[in-house]
Amino acid sequence: MATIVASFAASFLAPSSSSLLFTITQTSAASHLRLSFPLLPLRYPTRRLMAHTLARATLGLGLTQPAHIQPSKISFTAKDIDVTEWKGDILAVGVTEKDMVKDENSKFTNLILKTLDSKLGGLLAEASSEEDFSGKVGQSTVLRIPGLGSKRVGLIGLGQSASTTAAFKGLGEAVAAAAKTAQASNVAVVLASSEGLSAESKLKTAFAIASGTVLGIHEDNRYKSESKKPALTSVDIIGLGTGPELEKKLKYAEDVSSGIIFGRELVNSPANVLTPAALAEEASKIASTYSDVLTATILNAEQCKELKMGSFLGVAAASANPPYFIHLQYKPPSGPVNAKLALVGKGLTFDSGGYNIKTGPGCLIELMKFDMGGSAAVLGAAKALGQIKPPGVEVHFIVAACENMISGTGMRPGDIVTASNGKTIEVNNTDAEGRLTLADALVYACNQGVEKIVDLATLTGACIVALGPSVAVYRQHIRAHRLIRNQRGRSNFCTINMSIEIVASNQRKDHRLPEKIIRAIELNSCHVIRATKQRERLRSCRSAGGTGSVFTPSDELAKEVFEAAEVSGEKFWRMPMEESYWESMKSGVADMFVDEKVQWLHIDLAGPVWNDKKRSATGFGVSTLVEWVVAHSCK
Repeated sequence: MATIVASFAASFLAPSSSSLLFTITQTSAASHLRLSFPLLPLRYPTRRLMAHTLARATLGLGLTQPAHIQPSKISFTAKDIDVTEWKGDILAVGVTEKDMVKDENSKFTNLILKTLDSKLGGLLAEASSEEDFSGKVGQSTVLRIPGLGSKRVGLIGLGQSASTTAAFKGLGEAVAAAAKTAQASNVAVVLASSEGLSAESKLKTAFAIASGTVLGIHEDNRYKSESKKPALTSVDIIGLGTGPELEKKLKYAEDVSSGIIFGRELVNSPANVLTPAALAEEASKIASTYSDVLTATILNAEQCKELKMGSFLGVAAASANPPYFIHLQYKPPSGPVNAKLALVGKGLTFDSGGYNIKTGPGCLIELMKFDMGGSAAVLGAAKALGQIKPPGVEVHFIVAACENMISGTGMRPGDIVTASNGKTIEVNNTDAEGRLTLADALVYACNQGVEKIVDLATLTGACIVALGPSVAVYRQHIRAHRLIRNQRGRSNFCTINMSIEIVASNQRKDHRLPEKIIRAIELNSCHVIRATKQRERLRSCRSAGGTGSVFTPSDELAKEVFEAAEVSGEKFWRMPMEESYWESMKSGVADMFVDEKVQWLHIDLAGPVWNDKKRSATGFGVSTLVEWVVAHSCK
C-alpha cells in the first residue's frame, strides 16, 4: 500500500480555538479551586503546505482570510460558600419547577431561594410571580435587585427535574447567554437543590455546567469585519464541592469542549477557505500537536489511485481543488491495546450535487459547506482524545476529503466507478456522492484491522424531516440492492442511487417503521433501488436542538453508542432495521464495503450539524465519539 506520512514542521494555522489551555490554581485547600483557559479561534493566517504531500495552496477565492481574534480567557472556581456572601455581576440559580413552589404566604419553600428572598425583602418571589417564571425549561429571568453582593440575580429554569448532562449543559449555556446580555465579567452558578446529588453526580454536574458555559460563550466571529470580545472572565460554581477529582473533571471538560469548538469552526469555514487541502492540513496539525499519541498519513490523488479508490476519486474528479485522503492514528502512550476502533467521517468540503445539481426550495446548496460535518466530528474527537490520552485503545480517524462539483472531467449520471475492493458501482445520481466517498473510506478502515467502525455523515435530508433537527439517527447504511452479473464475464456491480430516505412525523413513539414513509423502493428489471429526496421541509424542520439518526444491525454497538450519548448529552434515535427489509435492500455500501467480522454503525447528522437559528455549526457528534472511545479504554 502506497502511503506517505505527512510531516509538517510549520502549520498555516495559528492555534485553534479548541486549544483551551488550562491554568489551575488552588486558591484554598479547603474551599476553592480555580481553573483558567483561553478560547483560541481557529484561523488561517497563512498557508504553507509541504510540496511532497499537499498541493501548493494560494490565497483563497475572494481573497478571504479569517480575522485574527485574541483569545478570551475564562477561569472556573469551585466554591463552598453561602450564596448570599458571593459578590460579582450575576448570581445564577438553576431551579426546577418544584423549587419554585411557594407556601400560603407566597414565600419560597426551597432553602436557597428562601434565604436569598429574605435578604431581598421578598422582592425575588414578587418578581418571579410578576414575570410568570415557573422554572420550566427555557425560562430565565435576570433581575437587577439591590440587597446582595451580586449586582443581579438570575433564575434559570431546569424543568420538572434536572439530572441529565443535557439539562446542566443547558444551564451553562443559559448562564453564558445572560452574561453576554449583561456584559458581565464574573458570574456564579448554584443549584437551588443540590443536597440530593451524590459525589459522582456533583462531578458530572460541574462538568456539564462548565462545558455548557464554555460552548455558550464561544462565538465564531473570524469572518466578520467587526466583533465584540466576550466580557466574561470568571465563573464560580457553588455548592458542588472542591478538590482534585473536580479538577480532573473540569480538565476533561476543557478537552472535550476544545474538540467541539474545533469541529464547529471547521464546519463554519466557507468552502473557498476550507478546501480539501486545508482540511488535510488541519488534520496534520492535530497530529503534530499531539505527536506523542497521534500520527498522520495524508494520501494525494495519485496515491489514492494506486490504492484503486475509484469510488472516492470519481466524486472528486470535477473539482479544481484536489482530493486528499486523511488517516490519523491514535495509540496510547504506554500499555497494551485492548480495542481497535475506527471513526470515519464524510468530508465533502462542498457539495453542489454534481450534474444532479441541487436546485429548488430547500435544496440548501448555500449551506453545503457543512457537508463535511462528519469529518469535523471525527477530527474534533481526534483533537480531544489527543489531550485526554485514554489508555488501552487504538483509534483510526479516517476522512476522504474532496468537493463534488461540475465540469467536463466530472462524474456523470449513469457512470460506473470501481471501488478499492474491486466492486463496481453504477451511479444514477451524482448527488449521492457521500456513499461513494464512504465506500473507499470504509474499505480502508477495515484494512486497518479494527473491530468496530462508527461513521458519520450529513447523508440524508429526510432524517431531518423524520426526526427534526434535534436527534441524530444511528444508521446502518440502508442497503441498496446488489445485482450480481456473471453474464459473458461481466464484473459484479450494484446500482446505488440514494439510500432510502425515511419521512415520518416528529412524534416517534417506538422503533417501528412509520406509516408515513416515502415509497423509495422500485425494483425494476435490473433490481435497482431508487430513492427520492425530500429537502423542501428541511429549513422548516430545523430548530435549536440537535438529534442524529442511527442505523446498525449490531445491538451491542448501538448500546455502546447510546450509553456514550447519555453521558455526552447528545440526542440520537435508532431507526428500524427489520428482517423483512433485507430482501429488497441487500448489499449496497453495507454488504460490499464493510467486512462481516467488523461491527459497524452509521450516524446521520444532517439535522443536528447546523443551527439555523444561530446560523452556526453545532459541533455535534464530537462528545459522543469521545465518550465511546474513553469507555473502551476502561474495559
